[in-house]
Amino acid sequence: MFKKIILASLVCMATSVFGMSLSDLNGASKEELMAIKGIGEVKADAIISERSKEKFKSFDDLQRVKGIGPRTAENIQNDVKSKSAEDEE
Repeated sequence: MFKKIILASLVCMATSVFGMSLSDLNGASKEELMAIKGIGEVKADAIISERSKEKFKSFDDLQRVKGIGPRTAENIQNDVKSKSAEDEE
């Protein structure tokens, strides 16, 4: 029982961090998006255009953006999460 409680707590914390990072991505300015490794002006514009149609619910949703595949989406996820961790310090 104790292990289940700990596991549930860890899942909840991970989800919370994930949600905050994704929220940051959904609200980021063009300049903030361009600060993410692998995102230039064209991709930043494409991200803004795509999220205006529908907010990103997961980092996999980034693949809706032309020019962003699984590897780029993963890199963005890692970069956004590491920046969020730096901001919390």
